[in-house]
Amino acid sequence: MSEAEARLDRAYRILSGDDSDERSCEAIPDSACSDVPRNYVYNVANGASTKLAEQLAGPNLVLPWVLSMLGTPAVIIGLLMPAKQVGSLAPQLAVSGQIRRLARRQWAWVGAGITQAVMLLFIALAVVTLGPVSGGLTVLLCFTVFSIASGVGSVAFQDVTGKTIPKGRRGRMLANRAAIGGSLTLLAGLALHYGFGAEAGVGVYAGLIAAAAGLWLLGAAFFALMDETPGATEGGRNPLQELKNGLVISARYPGYRGFLYTRALLLSVELAMPFYALHGREVFGGEVAALAVFIVTVGLASVISSPVWGYFSDRSSRTVLALSGLLATLAGVVALVIGGIEALQSPIIYTSVFVILGIAEAGVRLGRKTYLVDAAPKDERPLYIAFSNTTIGVLAVAGGLFGLIAQVFGIQVLVVVLLLLSLAGAAAAWAMPEAERMLESPSA
Repeated sequence: MSEAEARLDRAYRILSGDDSDERSCEAIPDSACSDVPRNYVYNVANGASTKLAEQLAGPNLVLPWVLSMLGTPAVIIGLLMPAKQVGSLAPQLAVSGQIRRLARRQWAWVGAGITQAVMLLFIALAVVTLGPVSGGLTVLLCFTVFSIASGVGSVAFQDVTGKTIPKGRRGRMLANRAAIGGSLTLLAGLALHYGFGAEAGVGVYAGLIAAAAGLWLLGAAFFALMDETPGATEGGRNPLQELKNGLVISARYPGYRGFLYTRALLLSVELAMPFYALHGREVFGGEVAALAVFIVTVGLASVISSPVWGYFSDRSSRTVLALSGLLATLAGVVALVIGGIEALQSPIIYTSVFVILGIAEAGVRLGRKTYLVDAAPKDERPLYIAFSNTTIGVLAVAGGLFGLIAQVFGIQVLVVVLLLLSLAGAAAAWAMPEAERMLESPSA
């Protein structure tokens, strides 16, 4: 073993907690077993880079913030989150069949990561050179392309993970990605708060976006360093064939349908953060919306929760999804209580809502990824992932109704709707089979 391999092995043992010399390689090719430490460490490094990048240039925080500073109309800003969900999820059936043609699917992720970096550089340029409307529309267009590339990367990532990381280590690996990225996010938020405070202008935020572009390039480099065993390339299908086959498997397997129902309901958790920010602003005038407070809170939530979620996801990702739904319900209850009791209406107390919601959101994302990677058959994993993501992407269009509910009935009514959806998602998750039983008992 070379010195570099020895260092990767030590890092793997620390991150994964696997001290055994007789390493389990369940559910991956035998030829990939010796490459597990290398792939695990580079996968974690990729995740740490991209998780931080997502917080430095995300549609729920930094991009709306900088566009509002430019004076961009709210109708354009309000399209960022739907663009993220629809752009990243809906087109995946169109690419999953094509990804099957690649013997090494990691290159699909690398290409997507480079594309995302380029789009962020265009966005950074737009916010410092264009006006409120032209800049806003340019940002929206570039971010839509960014999101489509994210969808390509998502299909490739989960398939590569299924080929390179053994079952029983995937949840922990995803947790390492989130926890390290969350720690870096926490440090970035503190640096922003104490380095610039209230004096930060558009140029500072454009710099954050450009830094996020650099992190995406770094993530692409780490993913390129992984050693993926070439797989079969036959059986590539066009989008209509993928759609047909996706409908067939969803009709045939009740367990997969249960996963789709659960994920649809828990989508409310992943869309909720901006609306809780709106609720906080209504309760006490906006202090909680300070950029540094958001960034620190999100980072703290990831650091606290990810190791725990990862540990339990390797044992029961179904349970992780159910608990995450319950926590999101609790976040809604706490928000309503704070909104109804004047003595509790302070930014510091309301931050607890974001901590709880951040923990829940981390659990939903980690649990659903681990569940489907473990449950789907390896030869058809891209189909199961893409059909799930495309279905949720189409449903995400309905997420625009959340804003309409808030405008017509008030933000407190929307908080009630969100907590009821998350509670229903928790119940649906509890009713699902465990991942290894998802394909049992097919319908006649």
